[in-house]
Amino acid sequence: MSHKITVRQLIHQLQTVDPDLPAYLAINPDWPHAHYIDRIVEVPGPNGAVYLAENGQEGVLPPTVRTELGWAAV
Repeated sequence: MSHKITVRQLIHQLQTVDPDLPAYLAINPDWPHAHYIDRIVEVPGPNGAVYLAENGQEGVLPPTVRTELGWAAV
């Protein structure tokens, strides 16, 4: 599985979920917390990318999320 996801792939995946749900980043399996998403920054050009900035923690990821991600329970 590729470590990269394109904006197109991200949009496609997000279109399958309730658009009114809050969105968080799950960052580290060794410290499984939900993180708020802040600004989105686009870097144009041949090596361009889109970056989602982290904006603090919400709390520990629920066990069901950790299981779905394949991360061991805390």
